[in-house]
Amino acid sequence: MAKAPVLTPQAIDFPRWYQDLVGKAELAENGPVRGTMVIRPYGYGLWERMQQEMDARIKETGAQNAYFPLLIPQSYFAKEAEHVEGFAPELAVVTHAGGKDLEEPAVVRPTSEMIINDYFSKWVQSYRDLPLLINQWANVVRWELRPRLFLRTTEFLWQEGHTAHATRADARAFAAHIHRSVYEDFMVNVLAMDTVPGRKTAKERFAGAINTLTLEGMMGDGKALQMATSHELGQNFAKAFNTRYLSKEGRQELVWQTSWGSTTRMIGALVMAHGDDNGLRVPPRLAAIQAVVIAIKGDEAVLAKVRELGDRLKAAGVRVHVDDRTDVPFGRRAVDWELKGVPVRIEVGPRDLENGTAMLVRRIPGGKEPVALDALVRLLPTVLEEDQALLLTQSRERRESRTADVSTVEEAVEAATAGGWARVPWAVLGEKGEARLGEHAVTVRCLVAADGSVPDADDAPGNVAVVARAY
Repeated sequence: MAKAPVLTPQAIDFPRWYQDLVGKAELAENGPVRGTMVIRPYGYGLWERMQQEMDARIKETGAQNAYFPLLIPQSYFAKEAEHVEGFAPELAVVTHAGGKDLEEPAVVRPTSEMIINDYFSKWVQSYRDLPLLINQWANVVRWELRPRLFLRTTEFLWQEGHTAHATRADARAFAAHIHRSVYEDFMVNVLAMDTVPGRKTAKERFAGAINTLTLEGMMGDGKALQMATSHELGQNFAKAFNTRYLSKEGRQELVWQTSWGSTTRMIGALVMAHGDDNGLRVPPRLAAIQAVVIAIKGDEAVLAKVRELGDRLKAAGVRVHVDDRTDVPFGRRAVDWELKGVPVRIEVGPRDLENGTAMLVRRIPGGKEPVALDALVRLLPTVLEEDQALLLTQSRERRESRTADVSTVEEAVEAATAGGWARVPWAVLGEKGEARLGEHAVTVRCLVAADGSVPDADDAPGNVAVVARAY
């Protein structure tokens, strides 16, 4: 009998493949409360690398990290009506604590616009206090009815940035800078994920925002995933919290604000965009382990050589792990590392030592070849960069090949339900067409200008709607 595959093949059942992979690659498991998750060490290692790369980019903008409370007075949520309405179905509220009913219920943080704006109103007094640029790494809770690990969970991890500016132009420029220089740069150059940067429609924008910028990625099944968003909040929250500053001219002015965020959903995107029937494929620039050196057998000479190789690769700047667990069968270990998507395996056994070689196994393009031991340290950085570039190329080619230019709502629905995206003129679609798409579980993921850039307005001439089914 043929051996059963480790994972359900993507072509047979993509959601089951995803669930199999998240579990068998030891990324996460369901938590004891419905909708929560336990992120296992290998999955959390991916999040830590995402944090490191994103945090460096965020700090380059001048933003500083801070922390705000998890519990927010419920009364704060009455101050900005549109924001409250957008989050009301997802709120978790604490009404009883310390053995008694609370005088005022506390909302478990779904996002921090409310609590942060309360403190911004205290910290901003003069134009000299602006811009105020704050970022927070935290967890949030949004009660989820249809949970799926990493993609939709009741509790998830994220970063959320919040800023206050003297003018609308400054706020708008900063939101665009985050969108482009933090999020898009990270996703393209580290996640190796082709994304479409665009502007959300009024229906899809963040509750309480006057503009939302998004990055949309195509997953392996052709569905879209919103990767990160950057919002212009206008003066909505400044009015609600009376956040004013004394201008150079001596006038009291309301600030202009932004907020922006990305989440552990990016781990789900990594799985669905780059994974295959053998498991994960982790981009080398992201990988917590870029290369694993495996001892095939417990020969002392072999063990000494794999440890030496590990030290040399580490000294060369490669993030390396030495697998010398020779009490575990080699085949099982090889499959485990394949599932985890480590970009490169270097396998060393007694025969390899005799030949002065190691077997170099490349996870991303596939294939293996013997390589001289003395050449490995010099060769590996080139191999990793080639494989990083290949993932981005494959991601872009998938999106381009599965995106159709159409001219009617019916054609857009057909393209999306067939497992792809559609591009349709916004002047043809409009809000009525957007509503018709919704009847088929299809949404406008974003608006782009005719040349692919981000448009300045919803109704700018030549705007194109990117349409898809989405997670």
